[in-house]
Amino acid sequence: MSRQLTILLATLGSAALLGGAFIFQALGYPPCAMCIWQRWPHGIAIAIGIIAMMLPGRVLPLLGALAATTTAAIGVFHTGVERDWWEGPSSCTGSGPSLGSLSGGDLLATDGPRLVMCDVVSWEMLGLSMASWNALFSLVLVALWVSALRRS
Repeated sequence: MSRQLTILLATLGSAALLGGAFIFQALGYPPCAMCIWQRWPHGIAIAIGIIAMMLPGRVLPLLGALAATTTAAIGVFHTGVERDWWEGPSSCTGSGPSLGSLSGGDLLATDGPRLVMCDVVSWEMLGLSMASWNALFSLVLVALWVSALRRS
């Protein structure tokens, strides 16, 4: 497989994962903070891929591999938080500030956005959450970027 095709596949892979996240969001699965964190490296990888298709060299495939590795690592961390393997950020997990100080009326009166906790799995397939699937597919993208790097 040529360098150009490998970069194109890696770029389209990030676009597909990012597009899938937005589709799930449109279907009523709002993202938690860690889900949003996983989106940024895909966006960066897409931009890198577009530029790398036009420019030769090893730097851009390396940066693409780093972006894919970053989102895979966040996905693994998020999976661990969902599975209670380790603690997540207190700002988006059940270990955060308590709502006990608010009355029922106060809670019902809020019109704010729906709070999505990072330690709750909102969707899964074959026992894997969206964060887990992102981590797995992102590792495939890392391999594609490394392959493009080797062909540079």
